[in-house]
Amino acid sequence: MTNKTNKNNDNLVFYISVAVVLGIVAWALIANKSFGNAANGLYVFLRDNFGWMYLMGMFFFVLVAVGLAFSKYGNVKLGPDDSTPDYSYVSWFAMLFSAGMGIGLVFWGVAEPLNHFVNPPLGLAEAGSSEAAQLAIQTSFFHWGFHPWAGYSVLALALAYFQFRKNTPGLISSIFIPLFGEKRVNGVLGKVIDIIAIFATVAGVATSLGLGTLQINSGLNHLFGIPANITSQIIIIVIVTILFMLSAVTGLDKGIKFLSNLNLGIAFVLMVLAFLLGPTVKIINAFTAGLGQYLGDFIPYSFRINAFGDNSWLGGWTLFYWAWWIAWAPFVGTFIARISKGRTIREFIIGVLLVPTLGSFIWFAVFGTLGVNLGLDIATEAVKVTETAFFVVMSYYPLGKIISLVAVVLLCTFFVTSADSATFVLGMMSSNGDLNPSTKRKVIWGLIQSAMAFGLLLGGGLSTLQIASIAAAFPLAVIMILGCISLIKELKNEDLDAVNQSYKEQKISEKQ
Repeated sequence: MTNKTNKNNDNLVFYISVAVVLGIVAWALIANKSFGNAANGLYVFLRDNFGWMYLMGMFFFVLVAVGLAFSKYGNVKLGPDDSTPDYSYVSWFAMLFSAGMGIGLVFWGVAEPLNHFVNPPLGLAEAGSSEAAQLAIQTSFFHWGFHPWAGYSVLALALAYFQFRKNTPGLISSIFIPLFGEKRVNGVLGKVIDIIAIFATVAGVATSLGLGTLQINSGLNHLFGIPANITSQIIIIVIVTILFMLSAVTGLDKGIKFLSNLNLGIAFVLMVLAFLLGPTVKIINAFTAGLGQYLGDFIPYSFRINAFGDNSWLGGWTLFYWAWWIAWAPFVGTFIARISKGRTIREFIIGVLLVPTLGSFIWFAVFGTLGVNLGLDIATEAVKVTETAFFVVMSYYPLGKIISLVAVVLLCTFFVTSADSATFVLGMMSSNGDLNPSTKRKVIWGLIQSAMAFGLLLGGGLSTLQIASIAAAFPLAVIMILGCISLIKELKNEDLDAVNQSYKEQKISEKQ
């Protein structure tokens, strides 16, 4: 294929993706009631008819990830057999943890456990009881545990394997060459796959940016009395958009690297402060009990759906999360793939599954316990508006205002780094996997992301953001399942004797 043809195909993916996303944004902005009604109808349809697919799909990703980690392919390198990792374990783990510590954790760290404490899932406990408190921690662990990171890991693994070991472009479509052949992947089918991945990424990131905007606004309202309304939210989106666009335009890699490290530092300080100022022993006990219950109920929870009754709770929580993780998979998967060249499949999966999951568990144990420890009355007050829950709870603890202010700063830095990283990934996806997409393309995607976040907020707030993720994730879930099959098919062609011999020689060399 000539360079001219490649360029035309790149532009085709870019233009179609932009047209689809802009059409949805325009609909949300111009006819937000119509958009909200249509989105809600789609949500109910997907929830009622395909909820089972989200559940089984996410469990399938867990099985594939764990199976590959302990399979005969565990020593296969993500790169040539003699390649070595670009980052040390410490740096790699720090970046994995940073990828998992986004706006979502700050937004839901207090809000989710409190919601389950006040309204126990499926009526399994009495509101405000000790059973409800423990169930709240366990349910939060389930939603932020192995399932999301298994989804990220299988897509990231496929991307890294094909990009670094098979020298294909860093595109979602590239992982389907073993299934459909290079001609089809370079043709219409491949372009459709890449367009779906781009749309899901925009919707997933816009959901997080929307959540971040709501919570930043609520925090500023709680701390300084700034009105919590659409005008304030527009101003917040505009200011943060200018910040991350400046970064994208000027290419301040050092600045973004600094902000990413700052994110991790602020999050760690926030968690340690909350741990020390809160009920420390209860937090440790909640973590211990929650971990045991999570592992004990892992399989039953993975398939929990009401065959003959109402599934509205499942749709509002578990299905929302599963769809959100799937929508984020191309973005996070691309990021993880880029930092994992030279790792073996086994160490890659163990690292990606365990480290961020453990970080999430500690986060929810700390902030969830801070919330439920205050009792049912305060918890009920806190969850009246989901985005204010964190700030209401913190107001009852020493240094609460300082912690709340730090949380607002953390939300802003997460917003900037997430949006900036997303513009890069979207630019790459719409430029045939180019590791250095043009500034113009990054700027366009940055503006579109912010516009979609605003459009979704205007179209119905948090509920519309949730619906957008579920809708965008549906076709991508099918793509990810087929991607796993394609990866396994290609792995069967590996010369495992040569792989294992090279692995042993490298280990001996390291010891010497």
